Amino acid sequence: MRRRNWCPTILAAMVLLASSAFTQATEERGGQEAFGPYEPVPDWPRPLPDGPDGVKHDGWTWGSVGSVYAESPDRIWVAMRGELPLPEGAAPWTPYSLLDPPKRATGNDDGLNARCQPTEPRGWERRYHHVIFVVDSEGNLVQDWTQHDKLFDMPCGRGPHKIKMSPYDPDKHVWVIDDQLHVIHKFTYEGELVMTLGTKGKMGRDAGKLFNRPTDIAWLPDGTFFISDGYGGKRVAKFDKDGNFIKDWGSAPADPNNPGPNEWNTVHSIAVSTDRRVFVVDRGHGRIQIFDENGEFLDMFSTGPEGPATDYALGTVVSRPYSHLITADQSLWVSDGGTHRILKYDLDGNYLYGWGGPGRYPGQFSGPHAMTVDQDGNLYVAEVFNGRVQKFRLKPGFDPAKAVGQELRYKASSN
Repeated sequence: MRRRNWCPTILAAMVLLASSAFTQATEERGGQEAFGPYEPVPDWPRPLPDGPDGVKHDGWTWGSVGSVYAESPDRIWVAMRGELPLPEGAAPWTPYSLLDPPKRATGNDDGLNARCQPTEPRGWERRYHHVIFVVDSEGNLVQDWTQHDKLFDMPCGRGPHKIKMSPYDPDKHVWVIDDQLHVIHKFTYEGELVMTLGTKGKMGRDAGKLFNRPTDIAWLPDGTFFISDGYGGKRVAKFDKDGNFIKDWGSAPADPNNPGPNEWNTVHSIAVSTDRRVFVVDRGHGRIQIFDENGEFLDMFSTGPEGPATDYALGTVVSRPYSHLITADQSLWVSDGGTHRILKYDLDGNYLYGWGGPGRYPGQFSGPHAMTVDQDGNLYVAEVFNGRVQKFRLKPGFDPAKAVGQELRYKASSN
């Protein structure tokens, strides 16, 4: 065989080309999307300062966070189920998930479970402080409604389940759903309570007079709104823009082992598409049901593996959709409290993408109870079991199809 004599220039070029191809292949191989198109923002939000009410924060930390809503990148509304006491020696403002050993954040009274039934006392109590507050993009406190802390303080109470603003309301009223006390509060933007639906501390299913652990709210452009009611109500209730009851629909399943359309385990989250379809999370059955605006059943689909969930906080292979939102591009995003993942579907129920997993460290989830996105694309997730709200920013060169799109919202306030 004749031996080839390569000239040095050609040989050097071939080595460089091979090296470049190897480097490119190496860069494109391996890895995983642990946080999807995002990266967690560390040390967010900042510790809450002592305020003029004289309440000190030494020895206290974040509570179970029921909800978060991004009005703008500099106005993030947080609804927290009170503050939790830190064990002796713990670093200030350590979330319960990051204690050693870790604890489960809770908003329940000591000695009572989420259904207000007796359970083994844990020996400590949370306090109703900073139940509703607003932080800026850096996580600094810019507003709080401590004047309303006592509104949620009642035996068997545990604080807000959801906080939202209607995308069609130029006055930007703030709505707060209190599932445990069975009421829906409507506040002015400045914090004046202007309407309460339901009867505080009284459960039932009576038009707009009694609710049974309501969970969420969604609107039509004319101000008509829907309440998901809820853990016990097993219904969706429809109201006009002034809060007058129109109708409701739904019931518990006739056969719990074979639930049908318009039958519910937990009516936990609600959203409306631009074509006025009403998408409702049935958390306990691991599915989403779809109705027209008058309650006529249209369709439903599963959100993942089915079966009994053994422990929401530890993670399971069972889907338990906690919250969902329909973005301006009409994609459906779900935060799943069973698999502890963020999921994307189209409005026909086709699964498109997902990321995340159970855990207590930054970027992981335990009880992702609500999510929201600001105008810069930052994602915020409220966690009930880890006891925190996390902020995620988009990574450079992210794939837009994998990022939670924009929410419909009114223009942010300049206040």
